[in-house]
Amino acid sequence: MKAWPGSPYPLGATFDGSGTNFALFSEGADRVELCLFDDDGTETRIELVDVDAYVWHAYLPNVLPGQLYGYRVYGAYEPENGLRFNPNKLLLDPYAKAVDGEIEWGQSLFGYTFGDPDSRNDDDSAAEMMKGVVVNPFFDWSGDRQPKTPYAESFIYEAHVKGLTKLNEHIPEEIRGTYSGLSHPAVIDHLKKLGVTAIELMPVHQFVNDSTLQDKGLSNYWGYNTIGFFAPQNTYASAGQRGQQVQEFKGMVRALHAAGIEVILDVVYNHTAEGNHMGPMLSMRGIDNAAYYRLEDDDKRYYTDYTGTGNSLNVGNPHALQLIMDSLRYWVLEMHVDGFRFDLASTLAREFYDVDRLAAFFELVQQDPVVSQVKLIAEPWDVGPGGYQVGNFPPQWTEWNGKYRDTVRDFWRGEPATLGEFASRLTGSADLYEHSGRRPVASINFITAHDGFTLRDLVSYNEKHNEDNGEDNNDGESHNRSDNHGVEGPTDDPDVLTVRARQQRNFIATLLLSQGVPMLSHGDELGRTQGGNNNGYAQDNEITWIDWSSADQPLVEFTAALARLRHDHPIFRRSRFFDGHPVKREEGAPIPDIVWLRPDGTVMQPEDWGSGFGRAIGVFLNGQGIRERDRRGEPITDKSFIVLFNAGDESIDFTIPADEYSPKWDVLVDTAGVLADTDPVEPGESVEIQARALVVLRQHDVPEPEPDHSVAASLLALADADVPAQTPKIELGK
Repeated sequence: MKAWPGSPYPLGATFDGSGTNFALFSEGADRVELCLFDDDGTETRIELVDVDAYVWHAYLPNVLPGQLYGYRVYGAYEPENGLRFNPNKLLLDPYAKAVDGEIEWGQSLFGYTFGDPDSRNDDDSAAEMMKGVVVNPFFDWSGDRQPKTPYAESFIYEAHVKGLTKLNEHIPEEIRGTYSGLSHPAVIDHLKKLGVTAIELMPVHQFVNDSTLQDKGLSNYWGYNTIGFFAPQNTYASAGQRGQQVQEFKGMVRALHAAGIEVILDVVYNHTAEGNHMGPMLSMRGIDNAAYYRLEDDDKRYYTDYTGTGNSLNVGNPHALQLIMDSLRYWVLEMHVDGFRFDLASTLAREFYDVDRLAAFFELVQQDPVVSQVKLIAEPWDVGPGGYQVGNFPPQWTEWNGKYRDTVRDFWRGEPATLGEFASRLTGSADLYEHSGRRPVASINFITAHDGFTLRDLVSYNEKHNEDNGEDNNDGESHNRSDNHGVEGPTDDPDVLTVRARQQRNFIATLLLSQGVPMLSHGDELGRTQGGNNNGYAQDNEITWIDWSSADQPLVEFTAALARLRHDHPIFRRSRFFDGHPVKREEGAPIPDIVWLRPDGTVMQPEDWGSGFGRAIGVFLNGQGIRERDRRGEPITDKSFIVLFNAGDESIDFTIPADEYSPKWDVLVDTAGVLADTDPVEPGESVEIQARALVVLRQHDVPEPEPDHSVAASLLALADADVPAQTPKIELGK
């Protein structure tokens, strides 16, 4: 096959309309072969003779989209020195923009013979390997515009492409569980009803299905096992795997954007699917092991593991960093995604050993004109030393706030010692973010996520029930801060069901009324259960798929109503922290922008935070004290609110505070349902808040009296007026 020299940039396979340029980085290789495959598996090898700055490249004028390809890389096989080259192993291009097929597990995929990790195995792996695909980069975006929703106005919905859509009967069966299914009106209409502004997709980068799970009849459902950082997962495509997955993904993004919904990707740049020294040779291990992976200094046979998965990507190497940055830019520029959530992001900060906020990765992101302009969300921990870094990421970043999750769970299950921290989490976690110049929106607030109990299970189980995972219930988190309310799992007891339903509403209301950015886990608004399984990573079945047929529709309506309340009232989504300083109203009375209230209606004092009523508290939010301006520069004001929390086992009387806050209050929300449709309450009045309930009061505005325009009103006005009996004449000239 005819090959021209081509170009070392861009890396990967790039179709230009006539042919395809291939470029692969490998610093340690002695020789590189590009391998092209026909539909019947016939392999054609082309040696790449041109190399610039360790990039091997060639241009093939007749190679078109749909072509399958891989690489064979020659060099030394010295694991003790970090070198693992073996041309008998077909390798996936790290820059492949689409992948065809799945791995067929067997001996040939491994660089050693089973039972002897230090040996070398030369079985050819081509027949068992997934292949890269040359893709057509052209797509009709039809004027697609990214929504660019400000953080303060965002409401994120974490979802799994397959799990969200697989059992939705309103979606045609042939596209359920796919990108097309996710963009179907049945899903988009539901998201819009909830007020969702961004959908955060669990991993859609091409990942590998673990052999250990397959042996148990399970699979890697979550997808945190990436092998291709540019390729959308092929099993989520309904139209095919020869590049159709790229077109289908773009179509999904276009449809979501048209509905005003951003697309955020959960990305896994901290490790790859090649695992530790006992793992398979699929891609980077055979291309340039020492460049792409962190190796132990004393014995380079072994991989440094900060992720618990066997390896860590070597972010201290410029080529590994380039891979990450090129991937991020590709997904923004070519796939039009709106942001990223970085799995185990602390690993990316380990340029050397310790977590370093000034690591090269963050410097690159900071100065990158593309990546710096999208939403950047860190999962701020890993399994290495000092890995829990909540609050320590650079100012440009937001973070999954694990402390918010833990504190809110503890509060609603009645842990009295959490009251002070609960107040901090409710108001945006200034203790975590203000010191670095960040604002409340740096906190991505969540109660549940893919990892752990669903919301319904959080109020239904005290213990995890992961037996179906095949690990004797030893996997998953054991300390869940959950409460089954007297019965483990399903029950017909109406009292237990009532408190569980109320608690779900308490969690959702707390989430949506907290400062920061709320994130809801898919199906929590539907009452989704996993039967107590808090680690559904291997369950690609009805355990994790959302059962739309048994949706808790009243809970959906409640969630949508609270989201509307948040959307309509900027007091719940401030861009700045409360400071507790007085705000002068027109009357001249100084009232702070926030006031914490005791159940007797008086202001909380420092000693009150540790007192006996630590399971009940109220907070006044001053609508005149937002201290922000809209896009036109006009001051933002809102109505004032009081939110009353009672996490105790007994009802409690709250006294409405003095009339300087408001002469009357309307009851908008009562998660117990008792105060619904009641008359406005007045200062000094006692309001009974039920056990485990949340109540929202809004400032009541007395409407101005409508003027009477009737004839009778005019006659009455004339009768009351002092009208002279005779109109004086005006004489001309005088």
